[in-house]
Amino acid sequence: MKDFLSRPPGNFIGGAWECDAADWMPVINPATGEVLAQVPNSPRKTAQRAISAAADAQPAWDAAGAWRRAEMCRKLADAIDASSEHLAYILCVDQGKPLAQAAGEIGKAADGFRLAADLGKYMTGETIPTETRGRLVVTHRRPRGVYAVITPWNFPVNIPVEYLAPAIATGNAVVWVPAPSTSLIAVEFMAVLAEAGLPDGVVNLVLGEGAVVGDEIVSNPGTAAIGFTGSAATGRRIAERGAGKPLLLELGGNGPLIVRADADIEKAAEAAAVGAFANAGQICAATGRVLADRRIAEALAERVREKAEAHVLGNPLHQGVTMGPLNNQGVLEKTRAHVEDAIRAGARCLTGGKSRPDLGSELFFEPTVLSGITPDMDIARYETFGPVVPILSLEDDEALMSVAKDTDYGLSMGIFSHDVGKAMSMAVQLRAGIVNINERSNFWELHVPFGGGSRTQSGVGRIGGRHTLEAMTEIATVTVPVEGF
Repeated sequence: MKDFLSRPPGNFIGGAWECDAADWMPVINPATGEVLAQVPNSPRKTAQRAISAAADAQPAWDAAGAWRRAEMCRKLADAIDASSEHLAYILCVDQGKPLAQAAGEIGKAADGFRLAADLGKYMTGETIPTETRGRLVVTHRRPRGVYAVITPWNFPVNIPVEYLAPAIATGNAVVWVPAPSTSLIAVEFMAVLAEAGLPDGVVNLVLGEGAVVGDEIVSNPGTAAIGFTGSAATGRRIAERGAGKPLLLELGGNGPLIVRADADIEKAAEAAAVGAFANAGQICAATGRVLADRRIAEALAERVREKAEAHVLGNPLHQGVTMGPLNNQGVLEKTRAHVEDAIRAGARCLTGGKSRPDLGSELFFEPTVLSGITPDMDIARYETFGPVVPILSLEDDEALMSVAKDTDYGLSMGIFSHDVGKAMSMAVQLRAGIVNINERSNFWELHVPFGGGSRTQSGVGRIGGRHTLEAMTEIATVTVPVEGF
């Protein structure tokens, strides 16, 4: 075991660590290729035991009441803050993001628990008038039960907290399956929660392949509801396997940043660069493409190129580095394929465009800016999930809107224009969960509803603030005879 780990990696079930397994899988530092540790590749029976542990714990946690659960959420937030330096280091070497960005993610995780603590105390019902005299109808919210939660590797602390904190605050119990490639930070984070006093069985961590343990917790009748963040293809499979269960699915995107002819080019370029290069582009709400009016497209591309070349690519532990490696081989291969296919089809690479194995591993990919992109190219139609800004030069507002609407994704988009009224008129026509005006496409805060538009591949339901707590509870109606009503 590496000396920076607080404990041997293992599953956490019913309040106990299990560090023995019949099968193991390596966790690799994406910046160096070094094997950091071996973690359990758990079978279905491990997930089944975790479901049973969660089912045993959930009724008592529900009965504890909203105020005690809020107090626990605050204790968890304080524990995260107290362990922030250690967690940020593990996150950095496990996921690949620069240390400063990892520290920011840990801080937001603590904020997420405090937000859930505040909101969980004030989940309200209502009284409903009836035609029938003498009968009072009241509603209240109750937890769904055992939540199956599957989370990705791009934000392996913050995204789990988007589910764990509201689940804990509302009286649910959880079986959590994290992405295998970021298993170490999941173990260290779970250890912080457990040591802070989280009751046994309220959150259970199971490590392993999504197709095995993830599928088990989704399809098993012992789980009542499903929370998942990840790809659209996996989301569809989860919806099929968990048919009949309430779903909270935050899936992929290829959000356009629309830049009108009257836009502030410098601000639009900054938004495009931040939206595409933050976390090495590994964000579901990243700026997947820039749709620019032809009159300003060339100037915009030049400014984005300058911002791309200002990034410092390297080992995320080193001071001054602003972009680390991609997390895994699959995302590297897709990013490389999208860029190379676009160039073969006639696009121009203004900067970047290749991997940099000389920096420590093949997973380093240069911040890239492409011009001459056409709407039919794969990079314009599908989610890349890498540090690439593809720029499409389009004739006018009508063309901008036509291309923006021609997509299967509807997660997050942006519009830049001095005419806010016109931008608002465009925004309400776009089928996206969020449209940010004069801001980067991936702008979001923890309390803001976030999710995919209907009839798109970007998900079901809304993450964020009270919306998650409402999704993780159900309305229960009680009628009672009361004289005088």
